[in-house]
Amino acid sequence: MGRENDPHAKTVVSAFTQALAGSGWTDGRNARMDIRWFGDDINRIRAIAQEVVGLQPDIILTSGTATTIAVQRETRTIPIVFVNVADPVASGIVARLDRPSGNITGFANFEASLGGKWLELLSEIAPGLKRVAIMFNPDNPAPVSAFMPSIEMAARSLKVVSIMAPVRSDLEIETSIVGLGREPGGGLVVLGEGFTVAHRAPITLAAAQNNVPMVYTASIFATDGGLLSYGVDPVDNFRRTATLARREAGR
Repeated sequence: MGRENDPHAKTVVSAFTQALAGSGWTDGRNARMDIRWFGDDINRIRAIAQEVVGLQPDIILTSGTATTIAVQRETRTIPIVFVNVADPVASGIVARLDRPSGNITGFANFEASLGGKWLELLSEIAPGLKRVAIMFNPDNPAPVSAFMPSIEMAARSLKVVSIMAPVRSDLEIETSIVGLGREPGGGLVVLGEGFTVAHRAPITLAAAQNNVPMVYTASIFATDGGLLSYGVDPVDNFRRTATLARREAGR
């Protein structure tokens, strides 16, 4: 998971535990749930994955592509249920969507074609769009691999220049958005993963201060001041995951 003190993270955990209780499992009564947080430091994921697998739980819930891959590398026997994975087939997590096989299953929350849809929506609300920056964490390339083909296809169709904007810090976020806003016609697509979610406050603030229209993949950005979001609500995904986790653990 991301940052423990993030209100959004607390909301999705609460949604999961409530849905799990609705399926008959209550943490502290007839089930035990251990949560591990890696904040926005993707380099900690491998060590956390090893620690979690070492606990030998009945089932492991993973959130995000990088986390899922790290845990999958550590065990081929403990059931794994994933959520918030962009493209599990392209990422090598499962061989097929209809038959994931092995010890892993879960929910893919986005179709790869949504990348182009984000750009199309951004061009509708910002008709003068000439160039768009794709903001992402370079330490987690999975979202870029999943969405850039459709983003680039839409960019060619809309005659918009796409610019890669890798960021690892608040300073890099601000520098990228300030540069984008120096001339009219700039826009921003923020690819969703742990780092960008954890740093959504400086992203939305810089975009607003520099008059850069922004589209994001989850409603939490719009709720926290971003202009536009389009995608599946992560809270709903975690609710659905509880039922799947209950079923997989019972096998």
